Amino acid sequence: MRKQAPIAVALAYPSPYAAGMSSLGYQRIYRAIQEADGMACERVFLDDEAERDLGAQTRPLSYESLRPLEEFPIVAFSVAYEIELAGVVAMLDAAKLPALRRDRDGRHPFVLGGGPLTFSNPLPLAAFCDAIVMGEAEELAIEVVRTIDATSDRAAQLAALARIPHVFVPEIHGAILPEVAKVDSALLPAWAPIRTPHAVLSDMFLVETERGCSRACKYCVMRRSTNGGMRLVPMETILGLVPSDAKRVGLVGAAVSDHPRIAQIVSTLADQGREVGLSSLRPDRLNDDLVGALKKAGTRTLTTAMDGPSERLRDMLERRARPRHLERCAALARQYGMDRLKLYLMIGLPTETDADIDECVAFVGELSKIVPIALGVAPFCAKRNTPLDGEAFAGIDVVQDRLDRLKRGLRGRADVRSTSAKWAWVEYVLAQGGEAEGHAVCEAARAGGTFAAFKRAFERLEREAPARPRRALSIARV
Repeated sequence: MRKQAPIAVALAYPSPYAAGMSSLGYQRIYRAIQEADGMACERVFLDDEAERDLGAQTRPLSYESLRPLEEFPIVAFSVAYEIELAGVVAMLDAAKLPALRRDRDGRHPFVLGGGPLTFSNPLPLAAFCDAIVMGEAEELAIEVVRTIDATSDRAAQLAALARIPHVFVPEIHGAILPEVAKVDSALLPAWAPIRTPHAVLSDMFLVETERGCSRACKYCVMRRSTNGGMRLVPMETILGLVPSDAKRVGLVGAAVSDHPRIAQIVSTLADQGREVGLSSLRPDRLNDDLVGALKKAGTRTLTTAMDGPSERLRDMLERRARPRHLERCAALARQYGMDRLKLYLMIGLPTETDADIDECVAFVGELSKIVPIALGVAPFCAKRNTPLDGEAFAGIDVVQDRLDRLKRGLRGRADVRSTSAKWAWVEYVLAQGGEAEGHAVCEAARAGGTFAAFKRAFERLEREAPARPRRALSIARV
């Protein structure tokens, strides 16, 4: 989809190609810029090898024309979550561009930021970006690009951008964040213009079924108070966008199973001979119609959220999932011949004790008598713009001890897998941090991007500015 135009934008994704091309948001911004008059967008990704070793990152080249990243006048990074900030540093360093905003001037490309991270806390990202587009950017990105292109004077660019609502200019705004943008519902849904076998979601056509969420889960950034809650896309619109040759369809959103016609959408696609994947299934929404449609559409593992290890903690999180819902999910998975029921949950929640873990062991053990169970466990990380903002990280040792307790209790009865407690702590520090934590990311990335490098960088930050208010490091027990 190469295009020649007067304004060239490098749309950079600080994770490898397979992840970037499975991001509907990234593909939506790519399409928006490509469709704009006088603009061309080229994609740039982190090297596959750099995901394991940041030092392996080579000179970043665009996917469309092999143009070096540093030759674009505008470099726009789409950042999904905190750990990807190290990829931003690696890509800028490999392009021989100053990674830190304070070290660049008008001789360098203008570096923009955006993506899902802006709904929570983009302050660490501000260490690297001249400006950050907050929230839903498919309209705003075009105005921002035109504003940057209107002059080559960096001070004038920043001043003009600072006057645009929902654009964060760190040099002018400091740490005061504007509200996130919300596009007109008439622009929904987002859909992906490119399908590729090399994406994590291989050869899958991605389309949005809704945007936002109507629920009030205390840990979630995309709760009903964010951007007005849920905006539904009509079933006819969704089905009409699916290309005739698309064999696999991914239905994307924060609460896909809350769409009132989701079972009918899945069933219709399955009747057309397509496989269907959903990004979010809520246990209280799973019923015969939906699970039957999912089975017909090729689903072999029924996946939903358990969220907290005990009923008490689920109540604290304001989750609607009750034991009867999860028991019903297990029964439906068995009824429709699913290989297993996979449940996602968090540990290390505020007020959590070993008793909560033991309740989880007992309950999941009973579920395993109905259908094979797999648990996907993530340590809890408090995010900005949520009711649990500022809650302490439980501690690496505490999280690991509880995970071990869970595994011991369910040995032979459930497959228990967890994301790293160490990296969850890094994510937490950044989620609660500011621009100084972004500078620490730069230091850690250049030291190899290992956990030890991040720990040293954060500890140095604590030593050098112990009196500076910090929401994360001082209360995280490592």
